[in-house]
Amino acid sequence: MADKKAQLVIEGAAPVELPILTGTVGPDVIDVRGLGATGHFTFDPGFMATASCESKITYIDGDKGVLLHRGYPIEQLAEKSDYLETCYLLLNGELPNAEQKAQFVSTVKNHTMVHEQLKSFFNGFRRDAHPMAVMCGVVGALSAFYHDSLDINNPQHREISAVRLVAKMPTLAAMVYKYSMGQPMMYPRNDLSYAENFLHMMFNTPCEIKPISPVLAKAMDRIFILHADHEQNASTSTVRLAGSSGANPFACIAAGIAALWGPAHGGANEAVLTMLDEIGDVSNIDKYIAKAKDKNDPFKLMGFGHRVYKNRDPRATVMKKTCDEVLGELGIKNDPQLELAMRLEEIALTDPYFIERSLYPNVDFYSGIILKAIGIPTSMFTVIFALARTVGWISHWKEMLSSPYKIGRPRQLYTGELQRDIVELKDRK
Repeated sequence: MADKKAQLVIEGAAPVELPILTGTVGPDVIDVRGLGATGHFTFDPGFMATASCESKITYIDGDKGVLLHRGYPIEQLAEKSDYLETCYLLLNGELPNAEQKAQFVSTVKNHTMVHEQLKSFFNGFRRDAHPMAVMCGVVGALSAFYHDSLDINNPQHREISAVRLVAKMPTLAAMVYKYSMGQPMMYPRNDLSYAENFLHMMFNTPCEIKPISPVLAKAMDRIFILHADHEQNASTSTVRLAGSSGANPFACIAAGIAALWGPAHGGANEAVLTMLDEIGDVSNIDKYIAKAKDKNDPFKLMGFGHRVYKNRDPRATVMKKTCDEVLGELGIKNDPQLELAMRLEEIALTDPYFIERSLYPNVDFYSGIILKAIGIPTSMFTVIFALARTVGWISHWKEMLSSPYKIGRPRQLYTGELQRDIVELKDRK
């Protein structure tokens, strides 16, 4: 809603009036869309001060450590809800009633299997390929199997595609892991919950079906919830940008996976384990803490602080509790890496240097420890992030398509050569 106006004064030209838009909560936004008519454009590398869209899905207040999905605090969703209920909320705007939830869960479970021919795609990849490389390929390939619902202008097709993606991502993620291990791929079981089914497909084999620990299943479900959406991050923006071209939903999600693969985005929890490997032993902590405090040293403690949250990451509070539950359930006491992680956590929560700078352990720190404790290899961490974030991506994709939108076309500040003429090859020096 535009109640106020900003005035931009450009030397030698008439002032330009720009509407100021006010959202439900958060800072006001200056609408610069009319600026192009004056022959000027804004310059904002990294979109640090640019709102690329209007959205009703997720709100973040980094200064206060607030994360809301459709108005509900992430802490409440993690404690009182489950992942599929959160999926319903993100996709539809409201939490389901008992009947709606039962129907949604049933629909998701009926779509967990993938086309049998999709298995043959895996044979084209090396066994030691990075799991994210394989995920990019097989998720993009889904459009070749489910082309009966690719009309992005048909609301029913969008709903079907959304459910298919939420349902099939755990199956594909587990298939990627099994392929890398040389083990038989496990079919999904519709009698299990979403998280239980994922752990079943990851760790069971045809010759040995072990019961799934309720504590580990709950921890996995919370990891999914806490990674379900995070507003206009790099991968979500990528999905929206790809979707603005009219690309099919499977291609858009594959684009999101590619963006998430970057170590500055989805690889953060993997980086935590890499850092722990570098530190090596508890006896080296003082040395590395000193390196982290040294402005001239390139070493950084991964998993502490957050680019968005200037206070405590609200997801980290839930993850810490879950981490304690998982380590207690598994009885892990003599793992040097986990001992190292717990010592770093203790320092970060008591050392004035970290407290003054709000360098608290974030969600990536705890989720990395949990996933390692469960037995998931580091290379699979970002795949699990992609699995969880798919519902956020597809919710934003649906939201964009349900409103008037334009193809994304950022401008640029050109600093290259002026027009020049080609010189014949023989005359070039």
